[in-house]
Amino acid sequence: MTENARPLALLWTENPATYREAAQRAGLGERVEFAEIHRDQLPGEELLARADLLVCWPPPAGLLARMPRLVWIQTPSAGVEGWLARSDLREGITLTCARGIHRVQMPENILGALFHITKHYAEHVASQRERRWRRVVSEPLAGKTLGILGVGAIGAELARKAAALELRVIGVRQSGAAVPHVERVYPPRAMDEVLRQADFVLLLLPLTAQTEHLMNTQRLSAMKPSAWLLNFARGALIVDADLIEAVRTGVIAGAVLDAFREEPLPASHPFWTTEGILVLPHIGGGHPQRDRIVAELFAQNLRRFVCGEPLSMAVDRAKGY
Repeated sequence: MTENARPLALLWTENPATYREAAQRAGLGERVEFAEIHRDQLPGEELLARADLLVCWPPPAGLLARMPRLVWIQTPSAGVEGWLARSDLREGITLTCARGIHRVQMPENILGALFHITKHYAEHVASQRERRWRRVVSEPLAGKTLGILGVGAIGAELARKAAALELRVIGVRQSGAAVPHVERVYPPRAMDEVLRQADFVLLLLPLTAQTEHLMNTQRLSAMKPSAWLLNFARGALIVDADLIEAVRTGVIAGAVLDAFREEPLPASHPFWTTEGILVLPHIGGGHPQRDRIVAELFAQNLRRFVCGEPLSMAVDRAKGY
């Protein structure tokens, strides 16, 4: 890039104009050149050769190798394991994620799952279809224990909301540092203590070499027989066959799953037909204004970029998040 040249931002998403407009509102329209490509299209070689920064979901394999000037990627997602597995993500490229964008929507969907488990609305809907008056007494959430594996921004917000429902919240956090509304935070080495106490075990962990296959037969057996497992993180945190066996044999009461190893979940997968397992189509963090929210984060980071300041939410490749 020459001394007075503007950096070229390649906006390659479903709504690229949303990102450009956010940058322009931030007063950066004259300091950055923008190229807009819809996610369903492929950018030409000229754009690839000139782009200094990129906003996109993971592109086809090898494409980053055709972008010699690329120094920064902003991904619209919070999870980055797909990016870190790429062989063309060279060391000189800073990857920033959209950590924190699910702070409102994810806790609401998790609370919805807890109400699904305890309030039996699905059974009432089935009874209505049959025109059958059948009373099922719901379980109160008050007094139950929610164990959060991975107490980050989402877990902290969920704990704040759960306190209003009189849920007791405990959790696991890498640092072990205290979190408001969480009665006790354990380090990862004490995870089994959370599993032992919790009525609901919630997975909010990133996918790393240390967390892959975390919920296996051994850890599922550490849970209460009456407990439920909820996964709103990554599918590979769970050993699928071990979970199915645990639910079928009553080792745990059931599971609500919103993330899977393969998505869409294949029609042949036994999760669909295992009684006690609820399959959600990865809706936990979905938001009707997602692009607008991520675009505001991008605009804030873009200001840092043009000013030569450290970028926010930069991914630590060694940690995996």
